[in-house]
Amino acid sequence: MNAKDLPLESLLRRLHLANAPRVYKDLCARAEKEQWSYRDFLAVLVAEEVAHRKQTRIQRLVRRARLPFLKTIDDFDFTYQSTLRLQMLGSCLSPDFVTDGRSLILSGKSGRGKTHLAVAIAYRAIQTGSEALFTTCAALVDDLSRAGRDGRLLEAIAPYIHAHVLVIDEVGYLTYGPDAANVLFHVVNERHLRRRSMVFTTNKPLDAWGRVLHDHDLAAAILDRVLERGQLLQLDGPSLRPRHLGLDDPTAAGVSPEPAIISGNDRPEFPEPTRALRTRTWKSSGSSRLVGSWERCVLPWRWVRMAASVGTGYPRAATC
Repeated sequence: MNAKDLPLESLLRRLHLANAPRVYKDLCARAEKEQWSYRDFLAVLVAEEVAHRKQTRIQRLVRRARLPFLKTIDDFDFTYQSTLRLQMLGSCLSPDFVTDGRSLILSGKSGRGKTHLAVAIAYRAIQTGSEALFTTCAALVDDLSRAGRDGRLLEAIAPYIHAHVLVIDEVGYLTYGPDAANVLFHVVNERHLRRRSMVFTTNKPLDAWGRVLHDHDLAAAILDRVLERGQLLQLDGPSLRPRHLGLDDPTAAGVSPEPAIISGNDRPEFPEPTRALRTRTWKSSGSSRLVGSWERCVLPWRWVRMAASVGTGYPRAATC
């Protein structure tokens, strides 16, 4: 059979080479122009197919991971962090993070980039051939709590255990049901036994997880398993979300011990009295008020000073 009569495109598809039928004509023209050898042409054709398959697999795994957005570690600005450096995340971005079943807790106030880093770690795991899954803690608790009431907890928990890397975002941001610690412990314990990696983001200190999850003992058991092969990283610095406004960090404002400044004065000119004063009313013509009744009455400070200066009690205008 003449080689020119062979159905090359059909043969490539039969071998499940999806990208080769689309690129081989351009590669043939390039090979003739640059005088490639047969081996070089075959090597480039196979390399194009491998790269296409890898990119297709990454896109499929990213969709399956349900990432809220796509961010990489290169997009993160470490200049806003005073303690966190890229070198501290090196082990989390390597394939060993998945193969060793390590875990990570990213803690800090809102807007510090915790979710960004968690997504970047999950995406790096996908690039190295692992599967990842992203969920918020509230969504996980609601899903498994509903499944538990319907008697299908084992079926619902399977996707959270199967992924090589599980990202549980926003631990402590919302209010959870009374069984939050119970369902979260099931996930963490199964993943710990199977040496599956976990990444948590939280705005609460670790000693507050018991109050957040409504069970201090189970919260301690969860953290014990996570941190056995994991680490805690604290994110500080200003919030990154409103930085385009050029304002100070609104979440870092504290209560000032200094008194309020009103109209440029260091202190109010006539401060209000700190306690209520009492005055005795008397009966006047046409008055329906009882003689000797006592009422609480707050008087302006200047009237109190005037009464003290004359020494005859409060002036008539000061009575209630």
